[in-house]
Parts: sequence; C-alpha cells; structure tokens
Amino acid sequence: MTDGVYKLRDKNSESEKITINLGYVDLGRIDLLVQEGFYSNRSDFIRTAIRNQLAGESEAVKQSTIRQTLELGLRDYSKADLEAMKTAGEKLEIRVLGLARIAPDVTPELALATIESITVLGALQASAELKSALAERIR
Repeated sequence: MTDGVYKLRDKNSESEKITINLGYVDLGRIDLLVQEGFYSNRSDFIRTAIRNQLAGESEAVKQSTIRQTLELGLRDYSKADLEAMKTAGEKLEIRVLGLARIAPDVTPELALATIESITVLGALQASAELKSALAERIR
C-alpha cells in the first residue's frame, strides 16, 4: 500500500499549530531580530530555528525512522484501502512520521476491523468519532 505515500511540501496549509512558552528576554531578542528585518515575524524565526536544529539531528532522525519502520511524509487511508484490507483478511499497523489521514467516510466499524495499531509522530487527521473508536489502538 505504498501508492498513497507522498513527500510533504513546506507549505503553511500543511502545518500543525503549537504553543510554546519563552522567557521575556528570549522573546525580546526575537522581537529585536524581527524589528531589524532578519525575520518577517516571530513564527518565521521559530520555524527557522527548529529547521536548523532538525538539520543538525538529521542523521539521528533518519536512523530512527529506519529502525522504527516509519513511513515518511503524508499517508492517506481511504475507505477503499480499508475495505480491500478487510476483504483480504489483513490488518494494518499504521506507522507514520509526518501526517496520517483517514478518510472521513471510513466508519468506526471498518476502522476497528482493519486497523490493528496507529503510531503517528506528527499529526493524525481523522474524525473525532474515529479517533474515539480507535483510542486504545493509538500509541
């Protein structure tokens, strides 16, 4: 089922909002860099800092991804995918580093019949009803 794996693009529409707490001095230093034109805003600075840190750890991330057998990027699971798994009598172990999306037309019954476990490092997009039904299988 690797047909549905896509490389993520750097686009704001494909992002997750997070909240962080910073000390006033650090925040002031960021604001100064923004004011001086080094960054367009606070978010631009923070995204750049995170990307730089991740670049420095890229080999460790790569090795962990391989060791944990994670699919990298965007992974979609459609109703047809899950129905095919059910027909074949197989169960999925979803393991994604990035974004895993389960189609909105997938019923909790179909998901429970076909998804053994879900491990997502990043974000899982599925209906609240589906997440609730699969709660014990989400790690």
